[in-house]
Amino acid sequence: MEFSAMVARESDGKIGLNREQVGDDFLGEGDVTIKVHYSSANYKDALAITPKGGVVRNYPIIPGIDITGEVVASDSPDFTVGDLVLAHGYELGVSRNGGYAEYSRVPADWVVKLDGLTTREAAAIGTAGFTAALSVQALTDHGLTPEDGTVLVTGATGGVGSVAVDILAGLGFEVVASTGKTDAGETLAALGAKTVIGRLPEPETKPRPLNKTQWAAAVDSVGGASLAYVLSSIGYGGAVAASGLTGGAAVDTTVLPFILRGVSLLGIDSVQLPIARRREVWELLGAELRPEHLDVIESIAPVTDVEAVLHSIKDGTHSGRTVVQVAGAF
Repeated sequence: MEFSAMVARESDGKIGLNREQVGDDFLGEGDVTIKVHYSSANYKDALAITPKGGVVRNYPIIPGIDITGEVVASDSPDFTVGDLVLAHGYELGVSRNGGYAEYSRVPADWVVKLDGLTTREAAAIGTAGFTAALSVQALTDHGLTPEDGTVLVTGATGGVGSVAVDILAGLGFEVVASTGKTDAGETLAALGAKTVIGRLPEPETKPRPLNKTQWAAAVDSVGGASLAYVLSSIGYGGAVAASGLTGGAAVDTTVLPFILRGVSLLGIDSVQLPIARRREVWELLGAELRPEHLDVIESIAPVTDVEAVLHSIKDGTHSGRTVVQVAGAF
């Protein structure tokens, strides 16, 4: 079988992403073969086509850490031909060929059967939205309720941030959205943000081990100085669900928020999360955690145009969630 794919190849220190006709050898081993309907554009996909991006060891590779589509062959009793499914995380798009291709083959224990979501909706949520749902779930498992006060979301126009605003508002939380994009207020308000503020910390803010308490909890997808400031500003017994590092991997903080205010730092990983928990959270995303305003943050691009989208993510000019159309788009 031959099929179309967007293949990233490294040459002379540069990485090109081009349409190619590939064969069965690109499918690799696995129990479930999927005809890909949609993928999406994520920061990790952008790093996959960035020289020294740090996520891909060996090229060539088909990027695309998200896959949604239809089962066309299965050696697993858990999936039958015609099932609508998704797969994301694990090795997809970084050490195993991902979703920017007409077909993909993956282990059965990486696959989630869709319930309550279309393949396009699942791609619009994708890894970023799934990470947002994990973050919100971590905060509510910690005991957070709407009565506790406002919840901050940093990087609020990004994939994780925008879906987190949507989910939190839908659950009745008062959300403060932080973003460096000055024209994003109307969009974030449409997602349910009560207040929109600038990027944190503000330039004139003097670093302190503890700042005035401002929020009951936070979803942080930025890291770096932003996470340090947020930790110093969370109220007693609050928590921060942290999942990103676009603002840097180093966090210059002290133990004071933890030992004087009982603040908790909750690490969120969506890559290696065991499949049973992954399936549980996707079931919630089709029900009570379902984002209500995907149409506000979603855009769609054909897979052959995905390189430009990935560059905009890497450059920090991208907002929301871009669904990458694969079926019929080559």
